[in-house]
Amino acid sequence: MRHVGWIAGAAAAVLVAAGAITYAVAEDGGGSGTTTPSADSADAGFARDMAVHHQQAVEMSYIVRDRTKDVEVRRLAYDIAQTQANQRGMLLGWLDLWDLPKVSSDAPMTWMGMGDMASGKDGSLMPGMATNTEMKKLNTLSGKQAEIFYLQLMTDHHKGGIHMAEGCVEKCTVGVEKKLAQGMVDAQQSEIKLMADMLKERGAKARD
Repeated sequence: MRHVGWIAGAAAAVLVAAGAITYAVAEDGGGSGTTTPSADSADAGFARDMAVHHQQAVEMSYIVRDRTKDVEVRRLAYDIAQTQANQRGMLLGWLDLWDLPKVSSDAPMTWMGMGDMASGKDGSLMPGMATNTEMKKLNTLSGKQAEIFYLQLMTDHHKGGIHMAEGCVEKCTVGVEKKLAQGMVDAQQSEIKLMADMLKERGAKARD
């Protein structure tokens, strides 16, 4: 429990700032200067892909909250679910603001030049995402087993999310979106360290 108190505060700060960031993107002119991002831009691609990526993290977090009574894991899962659901709403809101579609015929991560890496095998649409089989397995576990598997899945998920967010930091042009992406990198790197400690406490470690 001692590990997650600061995450609750960080999550609350993200939620409080969300409205300001959503409105600020309009002030940002949609990009560098006054040009609204195009449908095939990094800004739009990141918003679409990260919204999908985040949705799975939210689903995993709510699953584990039903599969364990451990306060530490349940609090972490709640914080991740709330933070990523809020960020997902902002990303989809920006697509609405830019009058751009929320889906694309392009493969995920095409905006990063990595469309060929997103296999979609067994529901894992992007690097770090859990497969359909893994999601079903999480639903069958309980107690310590569920905690360990969730922490392993979420560690992988965060690693994939960090890679994508770093791509936005490099390629996106909308200032507030780049800031949000950098915030994702920083927060998820910290959570990976936290989850490593939580796995160690449970006699386990992240997957190779």
